Amino acid sequence: MYKKILVPVDGSPASNRGLDEAIKLAKDQDAELRLLHVVNEWLVVSPDATGADVGGIAEGLRESANVVLDEAEVRARAAGVIPNTVLLEQIGTPVGAVILKHAEEWPADLIVCGTHGRRGVRRLVMGSDAEYILRHTRMPVLLLRQPDEDEGKKC
Repeated sequence: MYKKILVPVDGSPASNRGLDEAIKLAKDQDAELRLLHVVNEWLVVSPDATGADVGGIAEGLRESANVVLDEAEVRARAAGVIPNTVLLEQIGTPVGAVILKHAEEWPADLIVCGTHGRRGVRRLVMGSDAEYILRHTRMPVLLLRQPDEDEGKKC
């Protein structure tokens, strides 16, 4: 039985799919639900950002993160689950590593993640936080793949 369920959220359809499943599990298991969003400021401090308003960009990332968390919280409350929310800011560390560290420190019984299900070159180029989590933890992880828009369509 799960008592502490962690769900990373970023507002994407894949993330929302994971969130919906985590809400159902939390409700069914009478578990605590934690919504986590990680702001990775690596791009803000990147050498490629020369001349940019770094402070303004970082603040925009925080504002967007709070919107994502607020929307996820509303979604959970509408289903009868009262979550707690956490916003973490990190520079240079992979998001998956930040999620795992938080899951271990909290400590979570289960991590529920939506995943884009990227394959091939897209996966190599864009990476996958869900894959990172799965490869680097012994904690139970539930992955829910967001189907491609073209999936299931006939040519």
